[in-house]
Amino acid sequence: MSKTYIVANWKMNLLPKDAIFQAKQLVKQYKPKKRNNDIEVVICPSFTEIAAIAKILQSSGMFLGAQDVFWEEKGSYTSSISAATLKDHDCKYVIIGHSERRQYQKETNEVINLKIKAVLAQGLIPILCIGETFVERQDGQKESVLFDQLSGALQGVWLKEKDRLLIAYEPVWVIGSGQAVDPDEAELTQASIKRLLLEFLPAGIVSDNISILYGGSVNSMNAKSFLSKPSIDGVLVGGASLNIEDFLPIINYNT
Repeated sequence: MSKTYIVANWKMNLLPKDAIFQAKQLVKQYKPKKRNNDIEVVICPSFTEIAAIAKILQSSGMFLGAQDVFWEEKGSYTSSISAATLKDHDCKYVIIGHSERRQYQKETNEVINLKIKAVLAQGLIPILCIGETFVERQDGQKESVLFDQLSGALQGVWLKEKDRLLIAYEPVWVIGSGQAVDPDEAELTQASIKRLLLEFLPAGIVSDNISILYGGSVNSMNAKSFLSKPSIDGVLVGGASLNIEDFLPIINYNT
């Protein structure tokens, strides 16, 4: 059975004491099934809390992720964090290319490509975010935008047998809006992404090494409708992951 991924992106929302409290409460109240290896819950806090939360999550059945990374292993790169450092702090996943990074830090596909290669080189799992803006959607450019983001980010990337890649489709125009896309449309888009991947990656890699997630205003009311779709391998949760009463039903949806 393929895995289902539930990824919490806390962004820049929680103070250290609040993030640590949130992590402790999640560990206390998470109720995985005995056969829980088909569910992977990932918590992505700010860099400043990674070390503390890594200890909290040990033996919890949940995993640690980072919200970003730099592509060099070390050097004179003030304020940057390497994939090697993240690995040393027991991170397993790294979010790369989130639309907020693309917008505010002007990240290009070329930069995202370098980050993916750096993360894979350390044996970590990239979570590549892609998605169209409202204007691009209205102009009928959705599929071409997704293809450009995928092909640019994965240029020269070769996944080995044990490598994993998660791709999170997050339509930019619904992030933080409280209004998610229709689950049926999301499922069609996930299937379309797999077709786009087949244009430059081997079919075996696409089917065995890549999982497709949906993100964008996911909450406890709609998460199950996305997770029940066969083409959707998980969800990337933003605002709802900050509220434990909202996030617990998502991670415990199959109990």
